[in-house]
Amino acid sequence: MSYRKTRVRMPRALAALASAAILALLLLPSQAAAGLNIVATTSTLGALAREIGGDETEVRVLAPPDRDAHDLDARPSFMAALRRADMLLEIGAGLEEGWLPAAQRGARNRTINSGQPGHFRAADMIELRRSITMDGPNMGHAHEEGNPHFNGDPRRLADIALALAERMGDLRPDHAATFTERAERTAERLRDHAEALAEKVAPDQRIVVYHEDLDYLEEWLPVDIVGYLEPAPGIPPTARHLRSLVSDLEGTEGTVLYAGFQPARGAEFLERNLGWTSHAVPLDPPADSSLDGYLALMATWAETLPRQ
Repeated sequence: MSYRKTRVRMPRALAALASAAILALLLLPSQAAAGLNIVATTSTLGALAREIGGDETEVRVLAPPDRDAHDLDARPSFMAALRRADMLLEIGAGLEEGWLPAAQRGARNRTINSGQPGHFRAADMIELRRSITMDGPNMGHAHEEGNPHFNGDPRRLADIALALAERMGDLRPDHAATFTERAERTAERLRDHAEALAEKVAPDQRIVVYHEDLDYLEEWLPVDIVGYLEPAPGIPPTARHLRSLVSDLEGTEGTVLYAGFQPARGAEFLERNLGWTSHAVPLDPPADSSLDGYLALMATWAETLPRQ
């Protein structure tokens, strides 16, 4: 007696479903390895996210650190990055208002919309300095919530790091304890480094800055901001305003600081007419930085000033 083998054919729809299930199982390990996909508007926030998230996160920074984060366009590449994001970190307080809302709308990712757990607005986590744009002759592009340039204050960033770890832990509970531990170490390093650098700077330093983007240096260094190269926020230096600064500051010593993307003309005028030193400095660390990049940036700022 002979037996003939028979082949049982699986219906096509069932076969397709089985294939999809197998593919999903194969993808699970790589998705888990990818962890939390974070998009940060600035490299300072990106550095905090990398330090806290470690291998459990992937971080993309939108604003190039050598550009003014006020004045960017909502590029298609921004929207593509936000579309895939689990979490969006922004400075807030009006810094990115000219381009980020449009990029969020274009991304069509509800996870990172305002008010969602995946949207982290750093300005909401700290007390801001009052912005000079809110008063009298300095009124310009008003920051009604306060000065958003707190990337210049490591002690405020320490508080933001702790709040960021808590939010990241809400999104990835399995890693919450690790995020918190890293954030606590990050906060301690920021505060200790700020104290060590401040002790090396000679007391009672006068500085003139281009815009209010370096005002937060007053919060942790022994400096007093005595003028701005802009006659009003967003207005380039005028000859009349620069002559007025020279008149007000004549006979004093000090330092002029401005961002590398800002024009040097005004700083050079004060250097020639007052004998003050001037320095172009970055406002944020390199785009791929972790905490070490920001600590080095702090040293750059402090080292422009006379030493004890």
